[in-house]
Amino acid sequence: MDPHEQQYFNLLLMMAVERFSERIIQRNQGTQNALHQLRTNPRGEGVWLNEFVDAFFRDALLDNAAGSCFILQALANQRINDSFRIFEPVTVGEVLQEMAKQSFATLLQNKTEEALEQTLAFGGD
Repeated sequence: MDPHEQQYFNLLLMMAVERFSERIIQRNQGTQNALHQLRTNPRGEGVWLNEFVDAFFRDALLDNAAGSCFILQALANQRINDSFRIFEPVTVGEVLQEMAKQSFATLLQNKTEEALEQTLAFGGD
């Protein structure tokens, strides 16, 4: 990946972490509760990680094969989530999109946990 593309990806990730953490802090009435919910049930009530990633991909115009390839290129060294399975016939583009979303969701969860921990360590609620 070229340096300018890596920089763009890092900005997208930073923006996603900021937006996601703001939302889950608000929905869970504080940083401590948000961190607990994110760790225990990232796809559950008040967190909705997958729905956030779907919306973020749409907003950032990444919800297509080219956008998915961009994300996958940036995350080429990340491991695929163990729950990733394909049971029905889909297009290559759909597989790319699902892999990109799942990989991005895992990274987003980890980075958001780090951000929430930092907030708590430096005097957040």
